[in-house]
Amino acid sequence: MNQILNQLNDIQKQAVLHQNGPLLILAGAGSGKTKTLTHRIAYLIANGVSPYHILAVTFTNKAAQEMKERVSKLISSLKLPTRSIDQKKIDYKLPFLGTFHAVCVRILKIEIEHLGYSRNFNIYDSEDQLSAIKQSMRKLNYNTNEINPRIIHSIISSAKNDLLEPNDLKNKSNEFIEEVAGETYEVYQSFLKENNALDFDDLIMMTIKIFQKFPQVLVKYQNQFKYVLVDEYQDTNKAQYLLVNLLSKRYQNITVVGDDWQSIYSWRGADISNILNFEKDFKKAKTLKLEQNYRSTQNILDVAHCIIEKNKNKKDKKLWTDNEKGDKPILFEAEDEQEEANFIINEINNSKQPYNRFVVLYRTNAQSRALEENFLKHDIPYKIIGGLKFYERKEIKDIIAYLRVINSFKDTVGLGRIINTPPRRIGAKTLGALEKYAKQNKIDYIKAAIASEKLTGVSTQTKNNLNQFGLIMEYLNAKSKTINLTSLIDLLLVKIGFKEFILDGSEEGEYRWENIQELKTVASKYDNNKDGLAKFLEEIALVSDTDEVNDENNSVVLMTMHSAKGLEFSNVFIVGLEENLFPHSRALASQEELEEERRLCYVAMTRAKEKLYLIFAKTREIFGQMQANPVSRFIEDIPKKNLDSHSKSFNQKVIYQDNKKDCEFKSGDKVKHAEFGKGMVIGFNEDLITVIFEKIGIKKLALEYAKLKKV
Repeated sequence: MNQILNQLNDIQKQAVLHQNGPLLILAGAGSGKTKTLTHRIAYLIANGVSPYHILAVTFTNKAAQEMKERVSKLISSLKLPTRSIDQKKIDYKLPFLGTFHAVCVRILKIEIEHLGYSRNFNIYDSEDQLSAIKQSMRKLNYNTNEINPRIIHSIISSAKNDLLEPNDLKNKSNEFIEEVAGETYEVYQSFLKENNALDFDDLIMMTIKIFQKFPQVLVKYQNQFKYVLVDEYQDTNKAQYLLVNLLSKRYQNITVVGDDWQSIYSWRGADISNILNFEKDFKKAKTLKLEQNYRSTQNILDVAHCIIEKNKNKKDKKLWTDNEKGDKPILFEAEDEQEEANFIINEINNSKQPYNRFVVLYRTNAQSRALEENFLKHDIPYKIIGGLKFYERKEIKDIIAYLRVINSFKDTVGLGRIINTPPRRIGAKTLGALEKYAKQNKIDYIKAAIASEKLTGVSTQTKNNLNQFGLIMEYLNAKSKTINLTSLIDLLLVKIGFKEFILDGSEEGEYRWENIQELKTVASKYDNNKDGLAKFLEEIALVSDTDEVNDENNSVVLMTMHSAKGLEFSNVFIVGLEENLFPHSRALASQEELEEERRLCYVAMTRAKEKLYLIFAKTREIFGQMQANPVSRFIEDIPKKNLDSHSKSFNQKVIYQDNKKDCEFKSGDKVKHAEFGKGMVIGFNEDLITVIFEKIGIKKLALEYAKLKKV
C-alpha cells in the first residue's frame, strides 16, 4: 500500500483514499492529476475492488496509454493474489482504460445488434463521412457545388453531439441551410445503416440510444462499471456527460478530474457547465483542489494567473510550486512575422538544447507558413502537429479502404474509393448498373461484381474487370479469417498489383511505397489477435492529432494552442499576441468566447516548464493581406515587472515612411488630409491603435488616430 501513497501530497492522498461516492478533483495545470487518478485506481484494486468493475475514460489515446502504463506498474508492484470473481478464477488485470469513443466501440461490438447493425460495422473517417453526405444531398437533389457539404456535415455532427435525431434537427431548423441539414441527416443516417457503418459521433450517441431503449443493457454495464473515473471532465459535451451519468447513476461512485480554467473546446461541443455544476448534479459530492504545480517555475505561474484571474465564470484556486522561481517570461516585439521567426530561431540555436525541447504555439494554422519557411531556410528540423497525418495520406487511405471492404462487403463508400485503384476502367455508368443489380437482387456489391455478366449496358471488358475485382475481394475476405493481418496486407498488395501501380519511377512513388511498408509495421501489432483486422480498423479510426507527439523525433514542434493541451515542453514560444489574432476577432463580441480565449492563453502559458516567450508583431502578412493590430489585451493584463521585455519600441511616435521623407506624429496627434505620396504609415504605441495604410497613387490620405481603451 505504501507504493501507492508514497510521493503523494496531502490533497492527492485525500483523493486516492476516497472510497465511495461522487468526487470532484479540481486539478490545476501541472498538478499531477494523472498521478492522482492512476493511484486512485490502483488503491481501489488493492482494497478489493475488481478491475472488472472499474472504468476510466479520457480523451486521447496518448493519455489512455499513459494511464495504462502507470496503473500496470503500480498493480504489478503490489503482487496481488488471484481472486474469485463471479465463481471464476481470474488473474488480476487492468481495468478498462480508454477514450470515450473506445469505450463505446467496445460496448457496441457486443450490443449494436439491438439497433439492427451487425457487429463487424466499420467506422467512417471524416473523408468517408463527407462522401456519404454528398451522396445523401444528391439523392435529395441538392447541388453540392451551391451548398457546401462540409457545412452540412458540421451541423449534423453538432446535432449528434447534442443527441438530436433527424426529426429533432428538422423541427428546430430556422434557416434554409439548417433545413437542408435536417433532411440530409435523415438520408445520411439511412445510408450509414445500409453500409453497416457508423461515423465518429455515432459511437457515443448509439451507445446512449441502446442504454435508453434497452434498460436491461444499461443495468448490465452499471453493474460491471461500479466505479467510473473521468479525466478532463471540463471537456465533456452533452453526449459524453450523459454517458458517464447513466453509467454511474446506480452506484454513484463517480470520480471526475478536470480544470475549468482549461476548458477550451466549446467550438466542438464541450460544455464548461458540466464541471462547474458537478456539485449540483451530485449533491453528496466531495470536492478537492490540486493547486501545487510540479511542471512550471513560479514566474511562469504568476504570469498565467494574471491572465486567468480576469475571468468571472470559474472556480477559485491559486497554483503554487516548490520549483525555483526561474526566469521571467520574455516579451518580444517583432517588426513582422519574418523577424518573429528569426528571433525564435536565434533563441533555439543559442540555447544549445535539443530541438524537441521547444514548441511554437499559434492561434491559427495560417501562422505556421512564415515559421516553416524560415525553419527550412535555416535547416531547423520541425514537425507540424495537425497537418497531414499518416492515416490521411492517399496511399494509406486506399489500403485501409480495401481492408474495410474485406471486413464488410456492405461498405459502399470504401468500395467507391478502391474500385478504380489501381485503374480498372469502371466508370459512373457501370457503378450505377452495379448498384441497380445489387439492390434488385438484394445482394452486396461484391457478389454483384462477381455476377457482372448479367449487367446490362456494360462492355465485355468492363464486365471482366468487375468479375476479377469481385473474385479477388471474395478470396481476400476468406483468407482474412485464416491468416494474420500483415500476411493479408501482403497478399492484398500482390493481388491488386499495388506495388507496380505506386512505384512509378518517381521519388514520390518511393516515398508512398515506404508509407505502405510502415503501415505493415503498425499492422504487425495485431498479428496475434484473433480479430486482428477488425481490431486494427477500430483502433486507427480512433487516432487523434496529439498521438503523433513524441520525444523521439528531435524536431521543434509547431502546433496550435488547442492541440497543445495536455502536453508540456521545456521552452514555449507563443506567437501572434495581437488583438484580432489572439484573442481572435470572432471572440470579441461575446463575453463567453472572450473568456474561452483567455483560458486558451492560460493553457498555452502553462505548457512551459522552464522558459516562456510571448511574441507580438507590429505588422503581419496573413490571410492574404497586411495587418497591423494592437498588442493583445492579454499582454496588457500582465504587470511589466513580471516580464523581461525585449521590445525595441513602445515608441511614443508614429512614422510615415516613403522613399523621400519621414514624417513624425506624436502620441495623440490627429492628422487629416496629410499630403503624402506613395508609401505607408507604420506605427506602434502602447497607447494607440496600431495603424497601417497603403495607398498607391492617392495623395490625400485621411488618417484618424484614436486612444485604445483598455478592457
